[in-house]
Amino acid sequence: MTDVLIALQLVLEERKQAAPESSYVASLHAQGLNKILEKIGEETTEVILAAKDAQDQATTKAVIAETADLWFHCMVMLSHLGEDHTAVLQELERRFDLSGIVEKANRSQ
Repeated sequence: MTDVLIALQLVLEERKQAAPESSYVASLHAQGLNKILEKIGEETTEVILAAKDAQDQATTKAVIAETADLWFHCMVMLSHLGEDHTAVLQELERRFDLSGIVEKANRSQ
């Protein structure tokens, strides 16, 4: 699966240099961080609504698609900030085998 993330990261970096009228990602970068964050907010709401629908409809197809959209836009944000998915994976790895309660308590210190 990380191959997909690596391939996507390469495309995102390449599109940062593209003309905004030729690429959706380039247009997001050109509009700046606030626009990217707005898209993340929209996608987050869509994930929530799709998850609620999934519970009632007994299908997760829409929630999977909306989660993919959210992850994509989060990766655009990371790219815009000069980071990539590896930093997130490293953070998740750091938290592995660590109680969520302990990890959250450590953040406030």
